Amino acid sequence: MTEPTTSMSLPPSPPRKTALRALLMALPLAAFIGLVALFWFGLQSGDPSLIPSALIGHPAPQTPLPPLAGLVNNGKPVPGLDPAAFKGKVSVVNVWASWCVPCHDEAPLLTALGQDKRFQLVGINYKDDADNARRFLGRYGNPFSAVGVDSNGRAAIEWGVYGVPETYVIGRSGKILFKLVGPIAPDNIDTVLKVQIDKALAAGS
Repeated sequence: MTEPTTSMSLPPSPPRKTALRALLMALPLAAFIGLVALFWFGLQSGDPSLIPSALIGHPAPQTPLPPLAGLVNNGKPVPGLDPAAFKGKVSVVNVWASWCVPCHDEAPLLTALGQDKRFQLVGINYKDDADNARRFLGRYGNPFSAVGVDSNGRAAIEWGVYGVPETYVIGRSGKILFKLVGPIAPDNIDTVLKVQIDKALAAGS
C-alpha cells in the first residue's frame, strides 16, 4: 500500500521581506540614475561650476610633476608643479594641451589673466608632446609661473579631471575652492572665474 505523497513547497516569503529585498536591489540603480541626472543638469544648465567635484574643500593633490622640457621664461627654466608652492598664496591651476581645440580658444584669456599678480597661475600639460606644448605657449604667450607635465594622465585622475581644459582655484591653505569644467570663455571669466578668485583672495586662508 503506497503512502499518499505530500507537497514540499516552501511557504511564500512574507510581503515585508519581499518588498525590502526589491528595495535593496533597486537602490544602486536609483543612485546611478540620480548621479547621471546631476551631471546632465550641470552640463545642460550652461554653468560648468554646477558639475560636482568631490575634491572641493579638500587639499590639492600632493603630486609633483616634472617641468616642460626646454620651456624658459626670461632665460630661466620654468619649474614644474610643486604642491608645496600652493601653501600661503592663492593659485589658479589650468589643465591644458596643445591638441585641445578649446584650449586654443581660452589661451588669450589665460594670458590676460596671468597679468594679475595677486595670485599664481600654474599649468598642468596633459598627455601632450613637449615640442607641440612649447609651440602652443610660444604662439599665445606663457601665462604660467610653473608648468607640470602629466604625460601619462595619472595626475589628472587624482585631480578629478573630466576633460581638458579645466581650471581650479586653490586657497592659501592649499585646499581646492572651485572647479571650472570646460574652457574659460568671455561669458564666464568675469561672472564666474574672477568672482571665485576674488573670494579666495578675500578669504583669510
